[in-house]
Amino acid sequence: MTLEIKTSNLEPIRQTYAYIERRFGTKPATRYQEVSFDIQASTNFHYRPLWKPDKTLNDKTHTALQIQDWYVFKDPRQFYYGAYVQHRARMQDTAESNYSFFEKRELVENLSDEIKQKLISCLLPFRYVEQTANLHMMSGSAYGYGTVITQACIYAAMDRLGMAQYITRIGLLIDGNTGESLHQAKDVWMNHAAWQPLRKLCEESLTEQDWFKLYVLQNLLIDSLMQSLVYGKFDQLLVNSGARDIAMLTEFMQDCLTDLRKWSDPVLKVAIAESEHNRSLIQSWISELLPQVQNAFSLWATLALNNSNIEQGVAVITERSKKAGFTQTENAA
Repeated sequence: MTLEIKTSNLEPIRQTYAYIERRFGTKPATRYQEVSFDIQASTNFHYRPLWKPDKTLNDKTHTALQIQDWYVFKDPRQFYYGAYVQHRARMQDTAESNYSFFEKRELVENLSDEIKQKLISCLLPFRYVEQTANLHMMSGSAYGYGTVITQACIYAAMDRLGMAQYITRIGLLIDGNTGESLHQAKDVWMNHAAWQPLRKLCEESLTEQDWFKLYVLQNLLIDSLMQSLVYGKFDQLLVNSGARDIAMLTEFMQDCLTDLRKWSDPVLKVAIAESEHNRSLIQSWISELLPQVQNAFSLWATLALNNSNIEQGVAVITERSKKAGFTQTENAA
């Protein structure tokens, strides 16, 4: 008796969903494509938003930016919910390990009272800046058009909330979970002269109705200076002052900002390349907002670094703008 085993290949009747076929053709789609493209409702709304009766629920005119196909803003990281959660879970595991090590080894005892006060006055108030960043990106998620950009914005918003929470935990580690450092940081944020331009910028930005203008403000301007000055020069100052252990507590923020640039820079580049209208519009926003951001961080740098020179941070903005498509002359403007 002979037993012969044969295999047969069954071809699927359809490779993917019809709406994905219309965009990418008849071929197997990635999970990112299936859950990101052309799934936002665009017709047959039953009512208009009560808070903005002149708009539809998903309306392209929540920004002055003009894009022919809003799904052009694809995420190079290809983050959908599952991929995003898995990626950030690995980052969080590392962060939690760092915080546990810091606490277990009582490394806070290595910090002088002067350094602790420096952290309270110059780092902890950034938790309010991060909370503002969270709301900026929530605006993009709420009023943006096209799932590829709105889902990426909500992920970025959650990143900012996480950064605010980790900065808060640094304060709790400093004061032994009494919360006293956070009360002092709030007083500094509310009353210290060096923080008032940045506080003003944050508060006034929350009244801005154009979500992509907030995108430019946060991802290009503020984040460039945050990464270069706060988690760059200020971090080095702490190292030189014998507080290198703080670096393991801010590593999550540095890694997160680096990862966000992998998404935010291509989005900006696509927006600028779309049309001359968009190029001029974004340049006008930068020209309006950059002096405010420079002034805010110059005063902070005077307090934190004893030097108002923030050219390093501005150079990062110039470099990112140039890569996005602006010429050097436009940057100088």
